[in-house]
Amino acid sequence: MEKREIAIIGGGPAGLAASIEAARAGAHVLLIDENASPGGQLFKQIHKFFGSKAHSAGIRGIDIGKKLLKETEEAGVEVWLNSSVIGLYEGNNLSVVRSTAEGKKIVTVQADKILICTGGQENAINFEGWTIPGVMGAGCAQTMVNVNRVLPGKRVLMIGSGNVGLIVSYQLMQAGADVVAIVEAADHIGGYGVHAAKVRRAGVPFYLRHTIVRAVAGENQEVCAAVIGQLDDQWNIIPGTEKTIDVDTVCIAAGLRPLAKIAQMYGVKHAFIPEMGGWMPMHDENMETSVHGVYVAGDTAGVEEANTAMDEGRLAGIAMAEALGYISGEKAEQRKNDIRKSLESLRLGPFGERRLKAKERIIARGVAE
Repeated sequence: MEKREIAIIGGGPAGLAASIEAARAGAHVLLIDENASPGGQLFKQIHKFFGSKAHSAGIRGIDIGKKLLKETEEAGVEVWLNSSVIGLYEGNNLSVVRSTAEGKKIVTVQADKILICTGGQENAINFEGWTIPGVMGAGCAQTMVNVNRVLPGKRVLMIGSGNVGLIVSYQLMQAGADVVAIVEAADHIGGYGVHAAKVRRAGVPFYLRHTIVRAVAGENQEVCAAVIGQLDDQWNIIPGTEKTIDVDTVCIAAGLRPLAKIAQMYGVKHAFIPEMGGWMPMHDENMETSVHGVYVAGDTAGVEEANTAMDEGRLAGIAMAEALGYISGEKAEQRKNDIRKSLESLRLGPFGERRLKAKERIIARGVAE
């Protein structure tokens, strides 16, 4: 049994931001991540952020990640990498498969406060041939290109025109792939116009009110083509509109859902919030869940963007440090209010308004059983 004041599960944007705030306040923070290096989605994001200066406009996600990593080191955060939390049990006990110089071993960590920020999980689309090698999530393709420096294919069909589909399409082209088309079931492009414009200027056609019918395997049992078709008002394929496209890779960008299995295991109250990706843990204005001492942040607390994940992480970090007595109530409340205002500003506009109202509804509903 190892004892820590704060244990943070997940070293992505939310986990890093939370660990920095709590450690700077004086708390002993343990950050646990299953990957070989922390940073999460930030190290896949080679594009520049936009918005306000306060939200890192003009800075690439990978550079924001490097800055956060440096700050965690300076703050004295303890980091366990290549380590997976496989259970969360009564008394805030975590079972961790930890990698050490001697090999892997199971360690039990008891923490006064726990933050779960394990991110989001890609949604799949079930169609004929969806298990053929060469069909993958857009996030998988982004990891291959930007982290592992491996091109997943030369001719790519992207399913979904949200921000992930648009951004990954452009990054695949930067890496040398030919994105032959972007297919979208809705009658409009789902992502930001600035991302769509870059892809469109590069000559990539958009097929709106279309979907994938099937992926076709070649002699090597890998993708060699995909069939798409136009949808009617009832979301059925219109006969005779099928089109075969020569591709070797099909990427699915059908959105994300909160990855909250650890929170579910511990009995945290959940609700279905479609605007935030589906089933997710309920939390209060401090990001604390229905289980006292357990907090959530980032995509685990509803799928949004990296800036909101970092702000929610900061909010949770300050709240945990306050609960442990490291920050006075007045000082903590001022800092938390500043972050809440920042979060509200991120959720303004046509893309953020639904998320803003959803978060207001979540907090108003409360976390009591």
